[in-house]
Formats: sequence, structure tokens, C-alpha cells
Amino acid sequence: MFDTNFLIQILISGLTIGSIYALMSAGLTVIYGVMDIIHAAHGEYLMMAMYITFFANSLFGMDPYLSLLLTVPITFGIGILVFYGLILPVIDEAPAYPMLVTIGISIVLQNLALSFFTADFRMITLPYFSLKLKFGLLAITLGELIAFAGALTVSLGFYWFLLKTDLGRRIRASSEDREGALLMGINVRRIQAISFGLGTACLGITGPLLIPIYYINPTVGDLFLLRAFVIVVLGGMGNFIGALIGGMIIGVSEVIGTILLPGSLAPVVSFTIFIGFLLFRPEGLFAKR
Repeated sequence: MFDTNFLIQILISGLTIGSIYALMSAGLTVIYGVMDIIHAAHGEYLMMAMYITFFANSLFGMDPYLSLLLTVPITFGIGILVFYGLILPVIDEAPAYPMLVTIGISIVLQNLALSFFTADFRMITLPYFSLKLKFGLLAITLGELIAFAGALTVSLGFYWFLLKTDLGRRIRASSEDREGALLMGINVRRIQAISFGLGTACLGITGPLLIPIYYINPTVGDLFLLRAFVIVVLGGMGNFIGALIGGMIIGVSEVIGTILLPGSLAPVVSFTIFIGFLLFRPEGLFAKR
């Protein structure tokens, strides 16, 4: 039997990685909610943000968290350019067209990264990342604590932004009723571009927060994209709070799977939960029927 302290330690570890999953999924769910686009290149933008963080540190000595000043505006700008250059021309076509475009973007970005950076695994290790903070018998590294606090704060701040600001209301209006938003004078195309940029900028925050926890290589985005899709479906397609709670559920279940199952079988627990939802509640936790 596991003792209480061990169970709480599992919960802390699960919530830490779950909060990062939730932040990544928040960007994906905003893009889907406003445009109904399955964004297959979402993971590659995360990979780009991690490489920007890595090279800012290795070439210029920039602290990984300070590199947020680079990754956020760069990923936001890339999102805007990709929307106007590649997504907008096909956005009114059959739903498969935008998805195929994003699959193409994913393949191109991943192969470009392989060409320029090779398949080598890279990681940033700084002394304060592994500094342990103890609370009684419980312990958490400073890197994990910053990742958890940062991801949770940004996710909740993003939710507040969608609820309380004028731009957030316009985004929600465009998501709920595109034609109604147009009749109210909202420039839906502009809102879609901003939403795409914001969804991509979430990865500009996620990348630096992941640095103390995960390695970097050209295919790292695939690992997180699959989990992001699981979380978005689990929480309800287009539902922001659902993505936040779904991320926590998947994070905790993965940590439990790591303890109970050997090696690469650890994700079985979270994907079993996912399959169960597809079978018995395919609309997700919070989505309307």
C-alpha cells in the first residue's frame, strides 16, 4: 500500500505536468473553438519555442525564463503569418482542407528542424532547476514549481481575458455564432487571426516552462500534440475550462501509469481514460450535447 505522503507526491508531480499539458491544450482549444480547425502543426510550434529557448541560452547566455520575451512575440507573429498566408485561403473550404494544410506545415517544420538541428537530444541544465524545496516529507524541484505556477497562472489569466475583456468577448462571440458576430459589427477574420496567434503564443510560454523537465529534439512536439488532442476531447472540443481540468486528469493519470506499469506502457492509463470517454461520453466533460 502507498502511504499518504507518497500519494500526495504523485499528485504534485501529476498536477505539475498536467498544468503544462493544459496550457498547450488551451491554445489548441481556442483555435478549434473559433475556427473549427484541427491544428496538426500545434506541436511543431512548441518545438520551435523550445529551440529558441535553447539557442538563446547556449549562444547568448539568456536565462530560459527570460527567453519568454523572445518566444511569445515570435510564436504570436508566426501564428498571424501562417493564418493569413496558409489558413485563410482554405478556411471556407471543406473542413479537411485546413487540417491538411496544418499537416503539411507540421511535416515541413519537423524536417527543417531535423536538417538544421539533427535528431540529437538537447537539454538546458542550470543549478537552480534541480534545487529541491521541501514541505515536510514532500519535495518539489524549483523548475517543477515554476512550471506548475507559471502554466496555471497563464491558463487562468487567459480564461479571465476571454471572460472579462472586450477582445475576449469578441473571440467568444465569434466562436459561438460567427454570423451573429458579423451582424454585430465584429471583424470575424481579424478575430480568427488574433485567436490563431494567441493559440500559438501559448506554446511560446509552454516551451520555456518545459525546459527543466523535458529534452528538446525535432519530434518532441509529436509527444505533446497527441496528449493535447486527448485533453481537448476529454474536456469538450472548444471548452477552455474543460481543457484545464482535462490536462490535470491526464497529468495525474500518466504519473500513476509510470509507477504501476513498466517503461513505455505508462501512457496506457491516460489513453484508457480517453477511450472510455469516447465510448461513454464523447462530447467530453463540459461540452454541451
